[in-house]
Amino acid sequence: MKVALFSLMMNIPNAVTGESLTAQQKFRNVIRQAVLAEKLGFDAYGVGERHGAPFLSSSPPVVLTAIAAQTSRIRLLTTVTVLSVLDPVRVAEDYATLDHLAGGRLEMIIGKGNDPRHYPLFGITEEQQWESMAERYRLLKRLWTEENVTWEGRYRPPLDQVTTYPRPYQKSIPVWHGSASSTLSTELAAQFGEPIFSSNSFHPQAKYKALIDHYRERLAYYGHDPARAVVGAGSGSLYLGKTTEEAIRRYRPYYTAFSATESSKHNQSPFVSLEDMVDNGPALIGSPEKVIEKILNYHEAFGHQVLSISVDGLTESEQEEQLQHFAEEVLPVLKREIPSTVWEQPPVCDEAETVVQF
Repeated sequence: MKVALFSLMMNIPNAVTGESLTAQQKFRNVIRQAVLAEKLGFDAYGVGERHGAPFLSSSPPVVLTAIAAQTSRIRLLTTVTVLSVLDPVRVAEDYATLDHLAGGRLEMIIGKGNDPRHYPLFGITEEQQWESMAERYRLLKRLWTEENVTWEGRYRPPLDQVTTYPRPYQKSIPVWHGSASSTLSTELAAQFGEPIFSSNSFHPQAKYKALIDHYRERLAYYGHDPARAVVGAGSGSLYLGKTTEEAIRRYRPYYTAFSATESSKHNQSPFVSLEDMVDNGPALIGSPEKVIEKILNYHEAFGHQVLSISVDGLTESEQEEQLQHFAEEVLPVLKREIPSTVWEQPPVCDEAETVVQF
């Protein structure tokens, strides 16, 4: 199994120390996280996209460019790019530029996002999100693969013989489809025969398994081999302890603080307590053995090859502690027990030159 570390750059006072980071300190923290993740053997680092407090992640390509400049191996993900509200021309230009600066290490995860505040901010309604997303993605695909694109749609002005620059560095920038709540996302992924990434964060396993099963069924319908399906999945929160009881005790203040945020309330998680979330949800809180057991259980249900984890909100020393503990006690077992074909080969670039790392 491959493992990605990601951040939504949520910047709230630390639940244990009360410390508040400035925006500048949080940006630096995220860059240090990514550098440490590469050093510890993680396979990818992702930055999400949000447009409102307490998140600072309104510009993932800018943050990922800073990370690209200080890393050389780790893949760079968007977790997710909220394509339902963005101009595909701007996205095509920004991410093709990032693709060059990252030496072909970029992979996009697209989605509609789960924060309703961005719809009025960018001029669409929540009811339009899925139609908007599908239209914008089809245009983005054309802009990256065709020249002199002529196009007309509902969610941006028409284009006449447009070629965006720069062209992507990779022959094809890999795109994953973020899946959290609707078969419309898995349907779009299946149409294109592209991988999905299940959020798997706030609800019981069965909800996400139903979407993944639907994705595989629709792959077959569109003529793709479901046995070759590529699936990634999130995991909720991460906190390791020597024992599960210790991990729950140390994580409890963070759970209380996160549960009180408006973004958490919007997700309408059915879990009524931390213990309920640990026992019946995807959260990776417990001893290394308990966490490994849960990941293997979810892999049996999902068949995913990539796992994403986050240590957002912890003190920086705890972030380092948790990542090192995971890299030493959990990561080797996952790589041994769960085969993964993802990211086994270097990026395939559209230029004759060898991939250059900056």
